[in-house]
Amino acid sequence: MEQLGNATFENYVGLTQGLSEMGYQMVAHVLTLGYAVMLAGLFYFILTIKTVAPKYRTSSVLSVVVMVSAFLLLYAQAQNWTNSFVFDVERGRYFLGDGVDLFNNGYRYLNWLIDVPMLLFQILFVVSLTKSKFSSIRNQFWFSGTGMILTGYVGQFYEVTNLVAFAAWGTISTLFFIHILILMKRVINEGKEGIPASAQKALNTIWYLFLFSWMLYPGAFLMPHLAGIEGALFGEAGIVGRQLTYTIADVTSKVIYGIMLTIVAQILSQKEGYEQK
Repeated sequence: MEQLGNATFENYVGLTQGLSEMGYQMVAHVLTLGYAVMLAGLFYFILTIKTVAPKYRTSSVLSVVVMVSAFLLLYAQAQNWTNSFVFDVERGRYFLGDGVDLFNNGYRYLNWLIDVPMLLFQILFVVSLTKSKFSSIRNQFWFSGTGMILTGYVGQFYEVTNLVAFAAWGTISTLFFIHILILMKRVINEGKEGIPASAQKALNTIWYLFLFSWMLYPGAFLMPHLAGIEGALFGEAGIVGRQLTYTIADVTSKVIYGIMLTIVAQILSQKEGYEQK
């Protein structure tokens, strides 16, 4: 199982077991859906930016940047998938092609390295912190967000060849992740003070959405080891499951999260007497 070095398990499955037509196309379609939703989100955030007061628009601008980054890099991820596998007519399955690029989830990590700090910063331009300092929370978000992605990026290269290294880097990444959760909960709790009940309800929804979407990422990271990399049935199911999980997580943590923040900003804007011109 080490003939591909530090390649991800998608390549090992593609080399030894191959993928059925259904499995291959499901991943291709899920990846396409991912970048298409980001493009749709881009138009939404551009068109709604003037529905909130100027003081809240930085959040919408950050959503626009996130959508552009996600669209471009997820498009590259989708192209990477189609360029990595070749259909074998005799065996009726898709296998890792000779002389082609290996499939790499690194495009997602590059996207997260850009997007995660901005996603965390966004809420700071919508809520008002009553106890914490803006600059302190911002810097901690940046430090832990960047640390989580970089250590996860390194760890994924060992998911097949070195379980100890994979677990070590994953554990470090998880510690950064836990710190982010603590900070986000603090920000939301402080942000709910003194705002309309409808905005408080929306912030509660954001917290549960945040928990749901961000918890999906560790699950996808661990996917190769949930039932054993070499399992005949799990190999293809694991690949489809991982890409589906990553895509659901990306859509909810970026697009839906951004929409919910826009709703909060709209409620606060209306309370402050802002009228769209």
